[in-house]
Amino acid sequence: GRPTIISIQDAIRAGSYYEMTRHKLVVGDVEDALASEGAVTVSGEFNVAGQEHFYLESNSTLVIPTEDKKGFDIFSSTQAVTKTQMCCASATGSMANRVTVKTKRLGGGFGGKETRNVFSAAAAAVAAKITGRPVRLTLDRNVDMQTTGQRHAFYAKYKASATIDPDTGVAKLGALDVKLFSNAGCALDLSGPVLDRALFHIDGAYKWSAFRAEGVCCKTDQPPHTAFRGFGGPQGIVICENIVDHLASAMDLTGRKLDEFRRANMYKEGDHTHFGQEILHGTWNVPTAWDNLTTSANVENRRLAVAEYNRVTKWKKRGISILPTKFGIAFTAKFMNQGGALVHVYTDGTVLVSHGGTEMGQGLHTKVAQVAACAFGIPLSDVHVCETASDKVANSNPSAASMSTDMYGMATLNACNEILNNLLPVRNRLGSEASLKEVATAAFFERIDLSAHGFFRLADERCGFDWNASAPPGYDGPPNQYKGHPFNYFTQGVAVAEVEVDLLTGDHRILRADILVDVGSSINPAIDVGQIEGAFTQGVGWCTIEEMIWGDSDHSWVRPAGRLFTQGPGAYKLPSFNDTPEIFNVKLMDGVANPFVVHSSKGIGEPPFFLGCTVFFAIKEALRDARIELLGEMKGRRFDLMLPATSERIRMSVGDEICRDGIVGTIFDENVKLHEEKLTNFQPKGSF
Repeated sequence: GRPTIISIQDAIRAGSYYEMTRHKLVVGDVEDALASEGAVTVSGEFNVAGQEHFYLESNSTLVIPTEDKKGFDIFSSTQAVTKTQMCCASATGSMANRVTVKTKRLGGGFGGKETRNVFSAAAAAVAAKITGRPVRLTLDRNVDMQTTGQRHAFYAKYKASATIDPDTGVAKLGALDVKLFSNAGCALDLSGPVLDRALFHIDGAYKWSAFRAEGVCCKTDQPPHTAFRGFGGPQGIVICENIVDHLASAMDLTGRKLDEFRRANMYKEGDHTHFGQEILHGTWNVPTAWDNLTTSANVENRRLAVAEYNRVTKWKKRGISILPTKFGIAFTAKFMNQGGALVHVYTDGTVLVSHGGTEMGQGLHTKVAQVAACAFGIPLSDVHVCETASDKVANSNPSAASMSTDMYGMATLNACNEILNNLLPVRNRLGSEASLKEVATAAFFERIDLSAHGFFRLADERCGFDWNASAPPGYDGPPNQYKGHPFNYFTQGVAVAEVEVDLLTGDHRILRADILVDVGSSINPAIDVGQIEGAFTQGVGWCTIEEMIWGDSDHSWVRPAGRLFTQGPGAYKLPSFNDTPEIFNVKLMDGVANPFVVHSSKGIGEPPFFLGCTVFFAIKEALRDARIELLGEMKGRRFDLMLPATSERIRMSVGDEICRDGIVGTIFDENVKLHEEKLTNFQPKGSF
């Protein structure tokens, strides 16, 4: 039989790909830009590991046969009510109109219950069909982790260039040529769209003069990997920032000069992204956020303090990093940008809302209730959002892509406006001082409908992207713009993180984190700040202490081959209280609006996740200072650090005598140059 294919490298050697997922974006002449006179050119590789969702509640489903045994009431921990309904109906040979799926709330989802809950729900439904009795199926944590998939690991191979203006001394980005490979697992699931979003975000927040990005999903023997907060976006952005860091190192840009390099190469209003979407005037707030946070977080003085601390301290080093993010909001699959809601007004003046989104701790129901309360001019306590159910709002899409408030808030507002329009004659007769209770009671006796179904669909011109579209004859517009407009808008932000690294143990502390995010005109600032704090912390976990270890060729001691070793909280380490910043400042930008969404708000669930990577690059800055001190400027400045930066990986990157003895002592070769290369480029093995 064929060899076991566990890792991305296994798949590349075997040519094991899902070819239908192979996509490419090209802007300009990459070869010409790489070869341009005076260009500083770098090439390299970067590995980004996966991540377990580790929702508090594992996948769980209760299936109750209906009285006539022809249907089911299903209570499922799912982000996708309709998908669960249709899969359970198919598995049991039932009609969809006899299967009702209900979700009151989830004990966490993070994307892991968008598609991967359905096999356990369908299994429970089949058992209930056969026995005619209620069946509950709850996965044990180790079973959940081994079967439901994780965030996709990525491998990037790249070339990039930059030039330094001889007159101004400003470094400008040139060409980016990058190939992405993701570990999709043994079935495709959502891996194609995840890879697409990585390709859409591989530019970071920067304008490249020439650009070529190609990606493909690798078919391996791991479980099918799936959606996870950010949906490929964080992988794309962190790969971009690693490349920018590599270029800066090659040009000897560190500290303040590195910050200036990033700032000078950000998009400007009127620019077009590599997929052709224009950065509209009045909507691009990353540069302003960068400047504001640089000042309010006192970055320049703190850099000086970090340098002084590192000068006088040998075995502990500090690092500080500031990074931007822009995250596109919309489902990249056009048909998914729609949502429905059902609103009832009762004669006592209270309102009941049902909508197609699921509540998993992100505050969706609260925001939707606020929209309804605002529309009717009533207290929030007079609005109730009931459980999400397939018999209340049919054909719903998963709660994902940070789109739920946008879609279901607008759908709810649409239904509220329809009812208000129905009530307008009564309102005019009773006067503006009349309460909703008085208006609704009078309307009821006049046989006026007090219920409405609301619907929202994102405008055609603001969503959708056809990768296979050809340029129309005579097209001379921005490259790739003819293929579509994948995002309705961008949620943007900047973060600064300062860390302290113990060089002898590889441990690190986050001394301080400052975050500034553009969420438009926030519907609920408390919820949005909480989402930012949670996303940042989850991002920190991904890029530092959370490590997936599989039984691959680099971990042959894990048996049987392909088994997930890091099962459960004993082997898989999540961020705890000690891993959060000791000083944590989160602020929402003032005076920013979003004309494309309900109440000028912005989606917030996923965008701040990448900002946790400021900790990764701050650790890298601390290690760079340590290596320069121990190895000298030439050997110490440039080094690779794969993600996550675990304590093992940090410790083995220091380059001190203990490291050298441990690394060189394993090499039975008298070639001193080989020893030195191994020493300066050594990386502990990981599963990718």
